[in-house]
Amino acid sequence: MTPKVAVVILNWNGSKLLQEFLPSVIRHSGPMAEVIVADNGSTDNSIEVLNAQFPSVRIIRNSTNKGFTGGYNEALKYVSAEYFVLLNSDVEVTPNWIEPIIAMMDADKTIGACQPKVLSYHNKDRFEYAGAGGGFIDHLGYPFCRGRIFNDIEIDTHQYDDSIPVFWATGACMFVRADVYNQLEGLDEQFFAHMEEIDLCWRMQLNGFSVYYCGQSTVYHVGGGTLAKNNPRKTYLNFRNNLLMIYKNAGEKRSSILLKRRFFDLIAAIKFLITNGKEDALAVMKAHRDFRKMRVNYSDKTLQRPPKTRPLTIYKRSLLWDYYLCNRKKFTALPKND
Repeated sequence: MTPKVAVVILNWNGSKLLQEFLPSVIRHSGPMAEVIVADNGSTDNSIEVLNAQFPSVRIIRNSTNKGFTGGYNEALKYVSAEYFVLLNSDVEVTPNWIEPIIAMMDADKTIGACQPKVLSYHNKDRFEYAGAGGGFIDHLGYPFCRGRIFNDIEIDTHQYDDSIPVFWATGACMFVRADVYNQLEGLDEQFFAHMEEIDLCWRMQLNGFSVYYCGQSTVYHVGGGTLAKNNPRKTYLNFRNNLLMIYKNAGEKRSSILLKRRFFDLIAAIKFLITNGKEDALAVMKAHRDFRKMRVNYSDKTLQRPPKTRPLTIYKRSLLWDYYLCNRKKFTALPKND
């Protein structure tokens, strides 16, 4: 019998994380879900641990490390379910984490993806950087969340226990309708990792689907399991993939947005040079260089805006202006879109 939900954890040399976090996933996923580990060519003892300690978990083995994007795309070819849950290996789930989201998506077939409330594993009264209370972007493509703007992270006082449409759902714990994922050909493998979930959610909305946050479901995320937040490689991927995402999805506005981004990202590089050292600054410059090389890989057909475009939940003001010049550090302090 085909399960309704497939919880798919992508693993690469994460034996210790599997031993720590997989038990909660198995314990709280219930009868409607199959738990699967997609191993991305690990060279540690992940497979031995899974076979010995978690015999109920199905294993899909990718031959090499294909990154977050390629790893999931390859593994999900062998998964049959109505819903996929893309779950990081460093996430602790809680009782009833699946049911509220599935009920919401069952009731509204236009919802393509949804995320739970994401709190910090190490500071459980605070939101976690990757996803928090649901993701948004401003009109220049800078991402932020309810509960987290840049590096300012809010305490959870149940201010985001609602369920609302958002712009993007976190890849740390993303519920996605399987037929929509397949229709859109999954994650963009040129991204390798980082920003790929925002790109997917943008494409969903361009194709007539919505993205939601469900505050009745909670998970706890360690974060930084692949690359530390202040890693130059992560800086490079975030900036490069953000530019690719804008180029792909922003339609006729992309040229003006990208021109402005060259200016603001230069300022970011200078700030990195002063505060973090030259590695992060060079990563930003390399991201712009490689973006210009990679954008030719997207055909005119890829860049065409589909006719089913939904109204996008994009913040119309400048997040940089509001954060740095107006000192608006919380989502609730941001002016509402007109």
